Amino acid sequence: MEPVFTDMITAEEYMEFRKAAGWSLFPLEQAQAGLSNSYIFCLRIDDNPIGLGRIVWDHGYVVYIADVIVLPEYQGNGYGRMIMEKMMSAIRSWLKPGYKVMVSLLSAQGKEDFYVRFGFDKRPSDRFGCGMCQWISAD
Repeated sequence: MEPVFTDMITAEEYMEFRKAAGWSLFPLEQAQAGLSNSYIFCLRIDDNPIGLGRIVWDHGYVVYIADVIVLPEYQGNGYGRMIMEKMMSAIRSWLKPGYKVMVSLLSAQGKEDFYVRFGFDKRPSDRFGCGMCQWISAD
């Protein structure tokens, strides 16, 4: 069956994606809050989620691609490319004439070349310093 995109994923499904990717986990309530404030691009086969893209946008000039995950058993079939193409097309469709946005992401180590194919610059470079992040936990 051909994969289809939906704009919905449950917090439980989302956490399964994070677990499959080896990413940190957190409470379902926190996951749901993040999903509710994001644009979701969930790739499904027979209603089962196989890939996910998630965008956070301030509706000004900052767009952040927060997640691109394809379940391990579906990797290597072009689904990650499909997700990125769908998200980049959506971002372009949101722009009014004359607008521009800075689209950012944090690549998993070793996956940088995948994003370069979509026009992203590796950091550091002559133009940009290192990308940085920090996880903060409640005591």
